[in-house]
Amino acid sequence: MSGRLILASASPRRLELLAQAGIIPDAVEPADIDESPLPHERPRALAERLARSKAEAIAAQHPDDFVLAADTVVAMGIRVLEKPVDADEATKFLSKLSGRRHRVIGGICGIAPGGVVRAKTIVTQVRFKRLTGAEIAAYIASDEWQGKAGGYAIQGRAGALIPWINGSYTNVVGLALMETLGLLQGLGHGGGPA
Repeated sequence: MSGRLILASASPRRLELLAQAGIIPDAVEPADIDESPLPHERPRALAERLARSKAEAIAAQHPDDFVLAADTVVAMGIRVLEKPVDADEATKFLSKLSGRRHRVIGGICGIAPGGVVRAKTIVTQVRFKRLTGAEIAAYIASDEWQGKAGGYAIQGRAGALIPWINGSYTNVVGLALMETLGLLQGLGHGGGPA
C-alpha cells in the first residue's frame, strides 16, 4: 500500500524514537486539538481519546496517507499529572511522585489510506525513589521538567531517580516502539527495520 506517513505530533522525542526504529515520517503535522480532560474522564480513556482525535484531525486533511498519532498521560490513581505550568507545579508533582508508583499511559492511533483505524493503549508502571528536597530542587533547576507530562523525563536526569519500571521504557519516553511498529504493519505500512 502506498501513501506517505504523517506524524501528528510535535514531540521531538517521538520523532527520535521512530528514527531509532528506522522510520522517518514523510511529514510532521501536529494536530491542533483541545487536550483538556473531560469531566470525570479516566486517564486511560483520556490517552485513547487524545491519540484518536489527533489522528482523525490530520487524516481528514490527508485521506490518502498513513497518519500516526500518540498521547502520553501520567496518572496517580485517577488523577492526571499534566505538563506543569511552572516550576512550582513541577515541584508539587515530583513531591507527589516521590517514593511512589504511578502509571504512564500511552495512547497510539494509526489511520491508513481509506480510513482504516487501529488504536492501542500501553501502560507502564514507574516508581520514583524517595526524593529529598535537594534532589527535587536540583531537578527543577535543570529545566528538564518543562513540557513533560508528569514533570519529568526518564531519558534524562530523572532516570537516576527511578529504580524500577514495569513495562515499556519507550512508552515512558513518549512512544511505545514495539507496539507502534506492530500497529503500522497491521495497517499495511511497510516502514521499520528489515
